[in-house]
Amino acid sequence: MEGPATREFELSLSDGASDDDDLPLTLPTDNSQSGSIRKGCDPFAQTQRSKLQHRRARINQQINKEMRMRAGAENLFRATTNNKVKETVALELSFVNSNLQLLKEELEELNSNMEIYQTESDAISVPMIPLGLKETKEVDFTVPIQDFICEHYREDSSLYDKEIKELIELRQAMRTPSRNQAGLDLLMEYYNQLYYLDQRFCSAHKNLGVHFHWYDSLTGVPSSQRALAFEKGSVLFNIGALFTQIGARQDRSATAGIDKAIDAFQRAAGAFNYLKENFSNAPSLDMSAPSLSMLVRLMVAQVQECVFERITITTQDTKFTSQLQLAQEAAQVSDVYSLVHQTMTQPLMKDYVPFSWASMVQVKSEHFRALSHYYAAAALCDHTSSSDGEECEEEAEKTFLRFYVNIASGQTLSEILQDPEKRRKLGKAHLRRAVMRHEEAMRVHGLCKILRKMDILQDVLCQTHKHSLEKYLELDREDDFDETAEAPEIQAHTQQKPDISPPSFSAVQVTDIFQRLGPLSVFGARARWGPTRVICLQKRESGMGLTLRGDSPVLVAGVVPGGCAEEAGLREGDYIVAVDGQDCKWAKHGEVVHMLKSCSDREVEISVVTLHSHDTQVERKAGMLSHCSDKENACHRLLGGAKGQSSASLLNWNRKKKRDGSGVATKLGSTFSLSFGNIRDTEAMY
Repeated sequence: MEGPATREFELSLSDGASDDDDLPLTLPTDNSQSGSIRKGCDPFAQTQRSKLQHRRARINQQINKEMRMRAGAENLFRATTNNKVKETVALELSFVNSNLQLLKEELEELNSNMEIYQTESDAISVPMIPLGLKETKEVDFTVPIQDFICEHYREDSSLYDKEIKELIELRQAMRTPSRNQAGLDLLMEYYNQLYYLDQRFCSAHKNLGVHFHWYDSLTGVPSSQRALAFEKGSVLFNIGALFTQIGARQDRSATAGIDKAIDAFQRAAGAFNYLKENFSNAPSLDMSAPSLSMLVRLMVAQVQECVFERITITTQDTKFTSQLQLAQEAAQVSDVYSLVHQTMTQPLMKDYVPFSWASMVQVKSEHFRALSHYYAAAALCDHTSSSDGEECEEEAEKTFLRFYVNIASGQTLSEILQDPEKRRKLGKAHLRRAVMRHEEAMRVHGLCKILRKMDILQDVLCQTHKHSLEKYLELDREDDFDETAEAPEIQAHTQQKPDISPPSFSAVQVTDIFQRLGPLSVFGARARWGPTRVICLQKRESGMGLTLRGDSPVLVAGVVPGGCAEEAGLREGDYIVAVDGQDCKWAKHGEVVHMLKSCSDREVEISVVTLHSHDTQVERKAGMLSHCSDKENACHRLLGGAKGQSSASLLNWNRKKKRDGSGVATKLGSTFSLSFGNIRDTEAMY
């Protein structure tokens, strides 16, 4: 089977480069190689983001070392009965815990370093919250895969050194993806390859035997599992994290950049939501259900913020209804950030989420609530009944009637809309609340040491507070002896609700790296077959006496009693894997027939295997015709490159898999074969 063209990305940095994302991508001209070998960013490149990730990796390693020392000390403390030894160990534990606390504080400061991920545009905009990538140790697949090929596939493992090297290089590149579409494709390519890796080398009762080490994204706490699902879930988490970085770096001073940011944050929310729905008993806190729920809500809130920014850019007029819509959009942003803040302050999340994140979310909630009151005041104070026609006046009144959650008794909104003095007083009340909210946002901002270092955030808060205060002073009069009334709550509303875009697994099509082992329908980790048998056939006048069916591999559907095939030892249910030493595991029906007929004047050697059992829940073509409830593998069937697929999700470890394969496998004598009842395969006797 022909593999896709090689796609190799060579990334080089010029002196003084500030980022690693806008670098030229060089495609090779030699397409003779099979598979896809991508390269990640240079981990030693002196870019801001690379330095940050390198520091994160170093801290993660130190945290891992300290935690191992603490575990050893705790074991010694529990095991010893010597009081002097206990005192010494207790002292050592206090030092280790102090070091761990310092390392975690340093890591939290790195996670709070949002400015590195922001756009380099001069436009003033509120920074977004990106997520750092999970770090992982190197993995060597060589020995486990070689052993499995020898034991299970009964082949010379040295023949697959190239494939093993390609898999290791792909994983190594995946550790440092570039912050653009090429980096996303790299992660998704490895993610999709893990599906084939599971089918090839993970049987129903035995995993690959490789330890996958990943560090928590926010705390750096290490986790290690041999389950391939852990590897797959961690990669998908990094896909979502990379989307957050791409969204944060967009220039949101124009609608094009805002649309890209919206798309990126929606896809990040989709990745985290998919993990939440398909992950169970996650070994690390960043992939637990509460953490993923928080991240989904955070991404949705940032999408809502981008929607508000786009409306402010596209709304150039100062009409009454337009200003009211802006006020309601700002109130909507404030509400979703308030929900995120509530999630972050829950008992489990309170000590896990960085303090700067919680502070930033609270600042944004107050900031956008203040903006909603500011735009409400602008709409009331700048509105003049005579400037609009009757139809516009009716539309303005209808919009105004739906603007507040509730209104104080004693006055109607229609009266307020018609009376300039009442509009001025209500606008002044809104501005008073706007100024108070701005001051609260600035107070919360001042309490966080990390946020105080973000000049752009401070500029935005000071600028909006100044505008509200200046407008309030314009409306304030010396003869205003009445106490300013309390402004009603604004009804939050948005013109565009955020979408949670699920991952598109078929967006990056891959070819099974180990496809030379044969089609997954037969040659998978969950299949059991006998040793390869060599059958010598000599065609007679009546033919070879066999019936062939299907493709890749071709099945011996029947043998004629007393015919040449039966006498040579060929049995019904055998799969033809080679003809005269030429591999034909992936050969089509017509190709095998042609090879047999071309040897009609002499003896032909056919290599066959007999499939004894198959543990997959959904076989090759029967599964394609049946409805699959598993969303992940429904997407995987679009990937191409292999025909044997399983509906068991790799993410749902710790769940018992059903192994009822009735109606899928058809018993042929003492063997098992695939059901071809509904497939348009050619079948003929030769």
